[in-house]
Amino acid sequence: MAWGQPGPGAQLLRADAEPDLSVVGQARDGAEAVRLCRELRPDIVLMDVRMPGQDGVAATRQILADPTTASRIVMLTTFDLDEYVYAALRAGASGFLVKDIPDEQLVAGLRSVHRGEALFAPTVTRRLIDAYVRKPPAGAVPGAETLTAREVEVWRLVVAGRSNTEIAAELYVGETTVKTHVSRLLAKLGARDRIQLVVLGYESGIQSH
Repeated sequence: MAWGQPGPGAQLLRADAEPDLSVVGQARDGAEAVRLCRELRPDIVLMDVRMPGQDGVAATRQILADPTTASRIVMLTTFDLDEYVYAALRAGASGFLVKDIPDEQLVAGLRSVHRGEALFAPTVTRRLIDAYVRKPPAGAVPGAETLTAREVEVWRLVVAGRSNTEIAAELYVGETTVKTHVSRLLAKLGARDRIQLVVLGYESGIQSH
């Protein structure tokens, strides 16, 4: 595995042969990251929030606006860049990590994102939640009115950070049933992945109901 902590810019990765990761490109700024993503179609983009010219949030929004892309984006941040967290998640990023994370944890996190899981550094999660405690919810989320009572219950538990296994145990249903509910939530709310279900949950204020 060829690996190194990136400087300002974005690294594009493709998981050609799990468990290894291959770096297929490196961009110096957001504009170059967008161009390379369209050209190389990587599985994962490790994106620096702050870059020369177009920043990582704008690049993320542009990359994920392409309906044909299957790339997942993981943002790298520092503690003083928390104001970017929500904007990047709303743009469709699949997770956030801090720049001083050990290499082995970074690689494990990228593999989890490739499996379709959400990824938050614990410190980022706490700060995101704290921000929503201070800020009132934005209001109704389109599609939320179509949810059944059980789907709302599952959504609330997803927002609370529960895994499918934990949700199944709490609701006394099978894990397959939970997966079905999550799939329906994604479709009805127009969410890209589990991370966006969390973001939309905070927007709706569902965690406080």
